[in-house]
Amino acid sequence: MLDIQNLSKTYSNGVKAINGISLQINPGMFGLLGPNGAGKSSLMRTIATLQLPDEGQIRFGDIDVLAQPHELRKVLGYLPQEFGLYPKVTAEELLTHLAVLKGLTDGKARKEWVDYLLQKTNLYDVRKKNLGTYSGGMKQRFGIAQALLGKPKLIIVDEPTAGLDPAERNRFHNLLSEIGENTVVILSTHIVEDISNLCHSMAIVNKGKVVASGKPSETLALLDGKIYSKTVEKSALEEYQKSHKVLNSRLKEGKPMIFIYADSNPGDGFVLEEAGLEEVYFYHISN
Repeated sequence: MLDIQNLSKTYSNGVKAINGISLQINPGMFGLLGPNGAGKSSLMRTIATLQLPDEGQIRFGDIDVLAQPHELRKVLGYLPQEFGLYPKVTAEELLTHLAVLKGLTDGKARKEWVDYLLQKTNLYDVRKKNLGTYSGGMKQRFGIAQALLGKPKLIIVDEPTAGLDPAERNRFHNLLSEIGENTVVILSTHIVEDISNLCHSMAIVNKGKVVASGKPSETLALLDGKIYSKTVEKSALEEYQKSHKVLNSRLKEGKPMIFIYADSNPGDGFVLEEAGLEEVYFYHISN
């Protein structure tokens, strides 16, 4: 289990990126949702031992993460939101080199593991090509492959499906689900659908704080019977935003369809809707 207690981090420019976060994360897929600038990446970097917090504790099993960063790195797979690659090295060469650094010293076992990951990320047929020739989606898939080297016990992936097409995204989801059965996998994303499809537990982070946590199904209970929708004219949208708690809106046949939170039926043509995780997300980040 990953146990995070009272974690805080303020940068030199005065931004408090992490503000007293506490989470307990069990093996399986754990989703971390939040808008840009919410503190998700700062939290990921801190767990991954790339920066020290100002306060708090992190334990992963018997490892005191802040006191024993090298021990955590032995069992960590990490895919940051932005990463660089050596452009004149092939995918096979770099993944093999990284496998050696991960401690895979047996040549036969290392080759089997490298080949397995290249196949799982759909890069095997282009393994002999230099990484500089790869598209953005292919580079992202290579980043996923390196994060899974050495059968890590803790995997942190920050916006992992950025740049992937729908087929690649599904392939990655299946791979994560397979690995996440006996591993702590933290999936940080802004794609609500990824969380609802993959994760048994989640947290929503906003302004450096955890504003909601639990099973996705449990978070829906708060909004049960309190979400109403209506299609409105674009010219009336601003007035509805002033008079109702509008959580989000999307176009339907060219017109805005608004979703509001209300304790009782507001009338005026609003229709009761079944709450989804997207409404839960907007409800919590708007408070």
